[in-house]
Amino acid sequence: MYNEVVAAPREILAKNVLVKSGVTDYSVNCYVGCMHGCVYCYARFMRRFTGHEEPWGRFLDVRINAPEVLAREVRSKKPGRVFVSSVCDGWQPIEKRYKLTRECVRTLIEAGFHAGILTKSKLVTRDFDILKGYDNCDVGFTLTTMDESLRFRIEPGASPTWERIAALEEACNRGIKAWAFLGPFMPGLSDTDESLDALISAISRLPLARIYADKLNPRPGVWNSIVPFIKRYRPELLDTYRRLFFDPEDYRAYCSDLGFRLRLTAEVHGVGEKLKVVF
Repeated sequence: MYNEVVAAPREILAKNVLVKSGVTDYSVNCYVGCMHGCVYCYARFMRRFTGHEEPWGRFLDVRINAPEVLAREVRSKKPGRVFVSSVCDGWQPIEKRYKLTRECVRTLIEAGFHAGILTKSKLVTRDFDILKGYDNCDVGFTLTTMDESLRFRIEPGASPTWERIAALEEACNRGIKAWAFLGPFMPGLSDTDESLDALISAISRLPLARIYADKLNPRPGVWNSIVPFIKRYRPELLDTYRRLFFDPEDYRAYCSDLGFRLRLTAEVHGVGEKLKVVF
């Protein structure tokens, strides 16, 4: 799946970078598209705005003027909290070459905005030098499973989970406010009691500010990505996924049970007060 041919990155110019967000005050995305190729990604709805015919995960637009545009915008907009990034991963592999997200984060911090980072990439450790010593920034890592075989199948382009946890520990050791985002969990795969226990146990020793947890988001487009994956690896789960995507009552019951098990597991590992289930 991950070895399929992808389109060459396309360099584009952005008219604006600091945009209003439904999660925080603003969001910043230096890329359109994401090479992590996560099977559950809700952001694939962005494809219809890009003009690309390639599937989500097989194209990437690089907003090469993002730092310059942002530098102008922060002078005219009221400081607030900024989600970096909301519909892509700002530290996906190509960021190593372009360094766009790094420069945007630097601009946000120096202008008095709060940069809230969420990533699945150890590359963000490169930028800990510009985060250290500031209280208007934090870094979070998405963690879905401790099973590396499953992790590679559902997040083929992202850093292994153990590398993300090591990066979280490094952030804590450097005095950078750090947090974890658990999920989205895939029913029958990464949401078993054993899987939840392994994941929460692995981070329970870290001095994280907060632990968030989320379920699989049945947004339009996700179903079309999930179906071929389940048919290939776990065809016996297809009916389960169909019910959860299209039967609201089953979905609500599933979410309630998952939330209960997450809270129970967090309590067992002594981090119950840090966990916030966001569904």
